[in-house]
Amino acid sequence: MDNKVFDRVEKKYLITKADRKAILPIIKKHLKRDEYHKSLVLNLYFDNDNYDLINNSNDWTSFKEKLRARSYGGYDRVFLEIKTKLRGKENNVGYKRRVMITHEDFIQLINKKATLEELSKKCRETNDDVQIAKEIDYLIDYLDLKPKILVLYNRESYKNEEGLRITFDQKLRYRDDKLTLNSKKNDKIYFEDDHNIIMEIKAHGSLPLWLVKKMSELKIYPQRFSKIGRIYQKIRKEKNV
Repeated sequence: MDNKVFDRVEKKYLITKADRKAILPIIKKHLKRDEYHKSLVLNLYFDNDNYDLINNSNDWTSFKEKLRARSYGGYDRVFLEIKTKLRGKENNVGYKRRVMITHEDFIQLINKKATLEELSKKCRETNDDVQIAKEIDYLIDYLDLKPKILVLYNRESYKNEEGLRITFDQKLRYRDDKLTLNSKKNDKIYFEDDHNIIMEIKAHGSLPLWLVKKMSELKIYPQRFSKIGRIYQKIRKEKNV
């Protein structure tokens, strides 16, 4: 599998701080901290004026696709990512293709001063970058996509060499104006209760037995929770749309 394309089973769990405290010791026993162990994650989602991509995601169709720009606080990297998800009877399988550029080049992209294909040649990581950039350019033009909603949160993440990755996302917040890849004072908090944490598990195949047993013991079960989908619904409610 090319390291620019990720395919994996994805599961989400809405847990409490107490749940995190209970499950963290066994996670630390089997996994190690990843490159961005504790980080501010900023996701700028693209959509058209009808919000077709987000609405399709909220309808829980068998196929959904998203385009976002992801950045980590303190790093001059922006990942343009096409996220595709196929719903199965038991698991959702996600595919992600991405291209990396700098923040300065990202501004050039959203201001239509350059295409992603052109910009990807400056920070090329693999030979597939230009082709993925062409796909993203096509999506932007064909669907008339533009930055619409910024979603940000504090992430704690762990992984192993077998492709298992577990993350804890806290302080989920958002805004739909002043859409730059940084945190601002006017960011809105999603959860009224500060004890809510989103745990995500991504794996290439089935989950290890030690993890399944611990989650069963703690009564932690998968839930449907799309960050951008929930936030979009909250924004519509706030605006009485």
